[in-house]
Amino acid sequence: MYNLEWKPNESSKIPLYQQIYEFMKKKIMNGEWTLGTKIPPQRRLAHEFKVNRSTIVTALDELTADGLIESKVGRGTVVINNTWSIISSTSPPDWRIYVKSGTHQPNQSIIQDINQTEIRSDIIRLGTGELSPELLPSKKMKSVFQNNTEQALSLGYTEPKGTLYLRETICNHLKTKGIEVTPPSVLIVSGGLQALQLVSLGLLHKGSTIFHETPSYLTSVNVFQSAGMNLFEIPMDNEGVETDSLGRLKRQHNGTLFYTIPSFHNPTGILMSKNRRKQLLDVCSKERLPILEDDVYGDLWFEQPIPKPLKAQDKQGLVLYMGSMSKTLSPGLRIGWLVGPEPVIDRLSDIKMQTDYGSSSLAQFAVAEWLASGLYDKHIIHIRKELKDRRDLTLHILDKYFSEVATWNNPEGGFYIWLKLNVKGSMDKLFKKALKEGILLNPGNIYDRNDSSHIRISYSYATPKQLEKGLIKLAQLIKENRD
Repeated sequence: MYNLEWKPNESSKIPLYQQIYEFMKKKIMNGEWTLGTKIPPQRRLAHEFKVNRSTIVTALDELTADGLIESKVGRGTVVINNTWSIISSTSPPDWRIYVKSGTHQPNQSIIQDINQTEIRSDIIRLGTGELSPELLPSKKMKSVFQNNTEQALSLGYTEPKGTLYLRETICNHLKTKGIEVTPPSVLIVSGGLQALQLVSLGLLHKGSTIFHETPSYLTSVNVFQSAGMNLFEIPMDNEGVETDSLGRLKRQHNGTLFYTIPSFHNPTGILMSKNRRKQLLDVCSKERLPILEDDVYGDLWFEQPIPKPLKAQDKQGLVLYMGSMSKTLSPGLRIGWLVGPEPVIDRLSDIKMQTDYGSSSLAQFAVAEWLASGLYDKHIIHIRKELKDRRDLTLHILDKYFSEVATWNNPEGGFYIWLKLNVKGSMDKLFKKALKEGILLNPGNIYDRNDSSHIRISYSYATPKQLEKGLIKLAQLIKENRD
């Protein structure tokens, strides 16, 4: 609700408070803000509308006088009246009850704050896990749709598993990673997150136990939790997930699936070693524990090629393999893929058709053209160089300004540096102080609820100038935030 996506017109003859009053009144009278809806605090409204707080106070006073809102100590300002309650003899539905009754769990409040703040143009995003807009190939993307091609551009629905053209090009792409697969074993999905949703809906039952590395991206999304499943943490070291106790834990806790990001792990940036990958496959094979391999960062190595994916070593159909274009080409395309045994892919494709009737045919065409034409290979070489330069800059800044207050890893690819603070202080206070200074952070407790000492630093989104400015200021805030 805090993203109001509207600003008063400063050049209008109508007073600013009057414009804000009319905007908020319309929200209430149209039923967009229903009874019980909490109005954002005055300071937040002033920031969103870019006006003085006194202007907000005047607008709210008008709404209070109209009997539309009410302020109560400890509760804040809430909507108490609207069109429905005025014209109806019965009370309108309390949508808050419906919202709270939904089966999908809400994001952590801090993640909601991050999602709402990321749209601000004045913020330095030090945690955002996507490519900077200046690294996205917008001009090339336009040319892809204008080029002559042997493949017809369809504007209709695609077949359940995705267009054959795209699945064939993905199979060829995966051969370069050592993965031998045919189109019937490939499902096109709308990004990696949908793959997780489909797996939770189509393959697992309520009460299943999902093993994952800790810290983990899974903790920051509620896909499995909302389906009534349990997450179980498996610790990591510098080589990746620790496998020594995995078999015993699987038997003790009836583990159903192991989710892993072996290459440039989110959020730690760790690259699982070749030896550790073999150990993981061996123990999961022995324990008959399926693996869901998330390889969305696998193309983003810097100096030298990385160990082959787990799927490349899988001869038993043990591994479900996820890939995506969101981290390398365009997050807006929303195109990814899931590779696995045909019965599994058949099952999940049926659910996908029931859910969204297939991913965008335009986006599928674009990705297939990028892969088939060789454009993607050229693009990824450029992206690797750009990311490496940004990583090197970030490490240089950390060496200069953070050596007294933190330690960190040196990632060999991907987006992330896992910054560990060696000074005590409230992470919540640090997050809020940084936000006031125009810096958006991703604290470690997003990925491990018990973590109070890490920050995920991403060098993929902020510009080099923003990285330098934001990190130098962050170092100062950390020192000021000491207990």
